Amino acid sequence: MRRQLIALAAGGALAACAACGAPPAPPPPSDPPLAYAGLPLPPGASLDPAGVQPRAAFSDDTMWPGSLRPDSATPEERIPEIVERGRIIIGVDQSQYLLSYRDTAVGDLRGFEIDLAHEIARDIFGDPTKVDFRFVDSGKRVSTLEAGDVDIVVRTMSITPERVERVDFSIPYLASSVRLFTPQNRGIGGIDDTAGKSVCVVDGSNLLELARAVAPASKILRTRSWADCLMATQQYQADAVLADDAILAGMTAQDPHTRVLEDTFGTQSYAVGVRKGEDGLVRQVNSTLERIRTDGTWSRMQGAWLADALSSPEPPPARYRAETEGTERTAP
Repeated sequence: MRRQLIALAAGGALAACAACGAPPAPPPPSDPPLAYAGLPLPPGASLDPAGVQPRAAFSDDTMWPGSLRPDSATPEERIPEIVERGRIIIGVDQSQYLLSYRDTAVGDLRGFEIDLAHEIARDIFGDPTKVDFRFVDSGKRVSTLEAGDVDIVVRTMSITPERVERVDFSIPYLASSVRLFTPQNRGIGGIDDTAGKSVCVVDGSNLLELARAVAPASKILRTRSWADCLMATQQYQADAVLADDAILAGMTAQDPHTRVLEDTFGTQSYAVGVRKGEDGLVRQVNSTLERIRTDGTWSRMQGAWLADALSSPEPPPARYRAETEGTERTAP
């Protein structure tokens, strides 16, 4: 009899709990949780105090004369060494969601830039899988090309005057606006609200000096990757991220408690980086970019990965520099 009474009481308690319903999800905390206090910065990161003067003005590709126009040569004529090797070595990121990241469910690299790499291989070998991907740190994109460790770099590499002195570029494959990303609970509605707070950028990127210029009253957290910037905001080590909207789209997709503000602070054009003097390879890459611009491939890639991320759903204009007569290679 006693067991029956206990069972009835337990059943009544379960029924009462079921009637209560699940409690609503708590909102993001307004103060840093104690669990985050004292956490070390991301590996390789540095925190600069407010007031560090920019060493140079933010520079875009306005003065860039343009890339080399595709010619009528074949891949065997343009890049015989790569064709003979049987694969192209491409430097990429592996942590930039939507652009170039490793899908942990299957282990494959995915994203807009990974699709572009496969299209380049398709036009060289007739097989999009003939790519040897190599991870390249953001701050080592130029030096990796100069050392010959990779054939090309497809890794959010913006065209800047400093880089143009050391590497060659394809025509742009993406254009992005520089914006501010912030968690919703930091009270930041514009760049002025970052005063006294921390703004994160990737060290070695074109945006470090811009962050120092537009947020002089903010501490600047320099990290090795944009993924580290996202983690730093989640751990209350940074209050905002200054980056291109193509990059920030991946962050907001990963963290629904964040937003990208409307104000823009500049524009950047991403292009494929090529070692200086490799004119045939530049023309080969540009022939792929011309094809995907006209056959609908670029639009399909943009729709699959960056449909809501870019201010324009069209590829950026192709920009070719003037060449003197006789410099353009043609097939015999």
